[in-house]
Amino acid sequence: MAPSPIAVVTGASSGIGAATARSLAAAGYRVVLTARREDRIEAVAKEIDEAGHQATAYPLDVTDRAAVDEFATAFKKVAVLVNNAGGALGADPVATGDPADWRTMYETNVIGTLNLTQALLPALEASGDGTVVVVSSTAGHGTYEGGGGYVAAKHGAHVLAETLRLEIVGRPVRVIEIAPGMVKTDEFALTRFGGDTEKAAKVYQGVAEPLTADDVAEAITWTVTRPSHVNIDLLVVRPRAQASNSKVHRDL
Repeated sequence: MAPSPIAVVTGASSGIGAATARSLAAAGYRVVLTARREDRIEAVAKEIDEAGHQATAYPLDVTDRAAVDEFATAFKKVAVLVNNAGGALGADPVATGDPADWRTMYETNVIGTLNLTQALLPALEASGDGTVVVVSSTAGHGTYEGGGGYVAAKHGAHVLAETLRLEIVGRPVRVIEIAPGMVKTDEFALTRFGGDTEKAAKVYQGVAEPLTADDVAEAITWTVTRPSHVNIDLLVVRPRAQASNSKVHRDL
């Protein structure tokens, strides 16, 4: 029996990343979960193993290029790379935004994606049927007040995916971008507002059914499991209540 194809998922300690690892494992991939929080990825990997699937936890900071390069030496072939590590910090206007927050968001969302993609591209190509997934955001396709730093970073992630697709056309690697809208997870808004639970709650206030991490994970798994000649260039996923980044129906 041939070994299961390998799928690497970054930012897999919680939210969309953890849900994607579970979903891809259920679809038959041997999933490698990476994130900085070792205890969290080990817990998710154990859960996947106990469900009868295959998972390995590997602590990794995607912004540490030396660590990423060392990680990549473990693989001769990789079928799927899901660049999910990212996140938002703050909601200040451009005039008063913290440059340190902007830099951190760019390093994680863009440079982290660049690091993993560059390091694993040879293994993805060696598989003969590789897929790079970039989890961007609807913020990568339209702006909104107070979102400048995050919007800039996600626009960068979008352009990275778009450019890579042009540059490697003809090689056996697909490039897919998933752009989620409003997703309610345990940590995204809480991290953005520095642990302020009141501010985090207001993001989803009155929205009956924002997306869940599982919704996005299912979309990712669907795109990855299409026939290899089918490339889903860009999939925008929003809850029905969200018409755009700044137009959301709220029952208040």
